Amino acid sequence: MKRCFPKNDDAPLLTKYHDHEWGKLNLNENYLYEMMVLESFQSGLSWQLVLDKRENFRQAFAGFNVERVARFTSNQRKQLLKKRGIIRNQRKIDAAINNARVMTKMHREGHQLCTVLTTLIPQPIINHPQQFTDIPTQNRLSRNLAKEFKEIGFQFMGPVTTYSFLEAVGLINDHIEDCPFKYTTT
Repeated sequence: MKRCFPKNDDAPLLTKYHDHEWGKLNLNENYLYEMMVLESFQSGLSWQLVLDKRENFRQAFAGFNVERVARFTSNQRKQLLKKRGIIRNQRKIDAAINNARVMTKMHREGHQLCTVLTTLIPQPIINHPQQFTDIPTQNRLSRNLAKEFKEIGFQFMGPVTTYSFLEAVGLINDHIEDCPFKYTTT
């Protein structure tokens, strides 16, 4: 079976993520928040490292419940900076809390992140490049969306992180042409 990257028995979480999540459309608000958090923490690091710590992140960030994280206190923030098992980067932790607050504000105003995304991207973008090395790290869409995210108030969502986020939630499907998982859904 040919995947976008060779199966690595030492990386079962990466294989599971590839086979069952990456490029599969999922616009649930809490899932969008989860992917926003994980992708922003991945910035500058390996995705494998983030996946290895995913359950720790889930616990630290209240199951990625946007409303709960938005109410984190300064004491809870300080505890996150000390929490083993997650990436303890102050700017990324602050951005994760900020982004939950931005989403909560959107919800109070009657808006949802999924609506913002599907207004800009009404149908998932299907690329299916020939090989994994042909997958871009950003494009005009991710650059424009990163600017819009910044205007809305989101942090740590530059063009590269935004592109990865769009792949993670299935609005961009970059599974290679020969990948048997390129059309599966969650």
